[in-house]
Amino acid sequence: MILVNGIRKRFGAAVALDGMTFEVRPGQVTGFVGPNGAGKSTTMRVILGLDRPDAGQALVEGKPYRELADPMRHLGSLLDAGALQPSRTARNHLLWLAHSQGLGARRVDEVLEQTGLGGVARRRAGGFSLGMRQRLGIAAALLGDPPALMLDEPFNGMDPEGIIWMRGFLRSLAGQGRAVLVSSHLMGELQGTADHVIVVGRGRVIADASVAELLNSASSGRITVRTESPEAPGILAAAGATAAPTGDGGLSITGLPAERIAEVLHRHGVTFSELAAHRATLEDAYLELTRDAVEFRAEGPR
Repeated sequence: MILVNGIRKRFGAAVALDGMTFEVRPGQVTGFVGPNGAGKSTTMRVILGLDRPDAGQALVEGKPYRELADPMRHLGSLLDAGALQPSRTARNHLLWLAHSQGLGARRVDEVLEQTGLGGVARRRAGGFSLGMRQRLGIAAALLGDPPALMLDEPFNGMDPEGIIWMRGFLRSLAGQGRAVLVSSHLMGELQGTADHVIVVGRGRVIADASVAELLNSASSGRITVRTESPEAPGILAAAGATAAPTGDGGLSITGLPAERIAEVLHRHGVTFSELAAHRATLEDAYLELTRDAVEFRAEGPR
């Protein structure tokens, strides 16, 4: 549904996008992640025709967004929840968008209910919290009942109930066969929501894989062992393993399977309270992949 192919974009001397290439497939939630300045927002703006690339192209259903008739019927988007006229009510904000696409008031009322804003439809949007403005932006993205959606940081400003709703909502959209692209810095939310993740840094794609593939790669056969024996690292090293402290009283072991580790420790009379395969989180995988792509790194406290 969304194809990004070889996009390059400069702003003066700064390279924002350096051959950005990926696609967003129907029927799944695709996470779009990377450090600040990695090019995520610029890529989304190029997809919507708000920025013109220096090279490459972005296509929605095989066409540039600007060439689509009634584009909101093809791709719904939320880039900035604050992009609204604050004196308009939520319903009127959606009505003028709907009229631009040949849609009526009935569809406006449907998306207000769908996003939980039915009860505040006649309140001025300028008085909404960030979480409520996010819901209003999502309602706008849904107006044309599009087969593809693109949402930039939709979890921002959501309370716990809103975050739970957002997870289920995104999953339901993908379950309907839609292509859903979600930019977020909240790895924990994406891990429970996304099927696929595109990791970017310095304007390029670093990884383009399923969540399961990224987690398996980041886990990398590590075993966690908890023991009070100071001899355990040396014993395991003699058996061919590499043992490193985890910082929380455990050992991270590589080079031997769990069964062999248990056998070696038992043979030497070393007791342990835990022996488990390490399961990396999406945050672990992300930090490893983007370690050399962070442009804005703050110093720690002194």
